[in-house]
Amino acid sequence: MRTAADEGRIAGWLADLERRQLRELTFAEVRRGLQALSSLYVERRGRIGAGAAFDGRGKRAAFALYYGPLHFLVVREIVRGLEAARPAPSRIIDLGCGTGVAGAAWAVEAAGRPRVDGVEQSGWAVAEARWTLARLGLKGDARRDSIARAPVPKRGEAALAAYALNELSEPERSALLPVLLGAAKAGARALVVEPIARGTAPWWEGWRAAFVAAGGRADEWRFRPALPEAIARLDRAAGLDHRELTARSLYFGAA
Repeated sequence: MRTAADEGRIAGWLADLERRQLRELTFAEVRRGLQALSSLYVERRGRIGAGAAFDGRGKRAAFALYYGPLHFLVVREIVRGLEAARPAPSRIIDLGCGTGVAGAAWAVEAAGRPRVDGVEQSGWAVAEARWTLARLGLKGDARRDSIARAPVPKRGEAALAAYALNELSEPERSALLPVLLGAAKAGARALVVEPIARGTAPWWEGWRAAFVAAGGRADEWRFRPALPEAIARLDRAAGLDHRELTARSLYFGAA
């Protein structure tokens, strides 16, 4: 359960994140980066797996300052809805962790008890993930590696893949499914989060069926949280609209 201190820590993280990303770029440059990033997600998703989301300072800053907090809010709400923070996992293995926000959201919701260990291929994102964990006062680290070489969670631990599996090749993604389900059946937890748009993940139905058949659950979520001011300003400036946040999830809870 979060406390007033947690809320203050989150607010401080968001304020420092804005200063960090606008230290060398103007708001207009970040806004242009966000528009390019949004176009990439909607129209050219095939380039994301090749690292196109992080191939310029403007896009990197937009990803960290805009999509990072949005993903934090979404994962936090999903963790609440699933009651996945009670009991707290001892460790969260954040697969394709990006800037570390998804694992951080789960850990903050669990009162900072879990250690968060992120695995990410982008060196820039690994540095940002380490900063995110440290700024939020969480235990953990991030390393540059492929998801295929990530540690398998043990009993009492959890694996998290938020907005990451769609960027894997089909062989990599297919190999990961039995690993997650095997770990879950052995007493770990597994949470997968992806956008709700149907066309972005043709593999989703197969994963959903496998999770449900194994005793897990599949959900779709819609939230209307209060957006942090920096996010709301970028949202308006880039012609986007995230007053409602949506996602879908697969979850295998603690035994």
